[in-house]
Amino acid sequence: MSGARSLLAVPGSSPRMAQKALASAADEVFLDLEDAVAPGEKAAARAQVVRALRELDWGGRRRLFRMNAPDTPYFHRDLVEVVGGAGGAVDAVLVPKVRRPEDLYAIDLLLSAVEAEAGLEPGGVGLEAQIESAGGLESAPGIARATPRLSALHFGPGDYAASVGMPQRSIGVADEWDEAYGADRFHYAMHRIVVAARAAGLRALDGPVADYRDEEGLRRSSLRARSLGFDGKWCIHPAQIEVVNRVFSPTEEEVGWAKQVVAAYERAEAAGSGAVAVDGQMVDAASIRMAQSTLERARRAGMA
Repeated sequence: MSGARSLLAVPGSSPRMAQKALASAADEVFLDLEDAVAPGEKAAARAQVVRALRELDWGGRRRLFRMNAPDTPYFHRDLVEVVGGAGGAVDAVLVPKVRRPEDLYAIDLLLSAVEAEAGLEPGGVGLEAQIESAGGLESAPGIARATPRLSALHFGPGDYAASVGMPQRSIGVADEWDEAYGADRFHYAMHRIVVAARAAGLRALDGPVADYRDEEGLRRSSLRARSLGFDGKWCIHPAQIEVVNRVFSPTEEEVGWAKQVVAAYERAEAAGSGAVAVDGQMVDAASIRMAQSTLERARRAGMA
């Protein structure tokens, strides 16, 4: 399973931007056929995505693209032309605006037919699902278990806000409406997505901050997402990558604590004790699980 912290979005219609994105420090990149491509350009953009998937150097990254939503007239051709045309050069498809498990059932079935027709490994193309509506959030636990192809849930804050009628000035950052409410208005949605993802053994990624010049807003948004358990976050501009990668990587202090806890617990276990104190705090089985999670995150970030 991917350990991406930063996921950089690129218009599928722009080979130049795709090359630039793949030369960046983003952990993962996806080519977008949905919001970043105008309706009249979607058919031509599919061919551009196929070429980018097949011909560009992805530097060992998974090769992803975002299809159009299941309730649009574009999604069928997206899967047939891109997955079928890329000849095995698609690792996963990001599905936007998933509202119910049945959306993924249908896509899974169509992908199976495309794989069979193209001579690809059955079930080899993975799926990731965006939760960005009231219906999608309500159905999140079922969506998370809809198909073995699924590896991650993503939160779409802009469309979610529109779906529930929530006023919003700028996507991804706190504004005067959060101040009026007196708390984080997205807490419930974000935590519900993390819980649904974790219960199904999936990763969870937060959506973007629209103002790529707002570094402090991005840092705060990233910290909020990480504090809730998200694994990473979208970037819509290369300038956002460094902040996102830094926030979603454990600090040296966190890694040091985790190593100390693991070592102390192993010594206690060897001595037949179930708990031990480290720096005045009791360390038990729950502590070791937290420490192991930190070390795994550090390993994925290349720190341990």
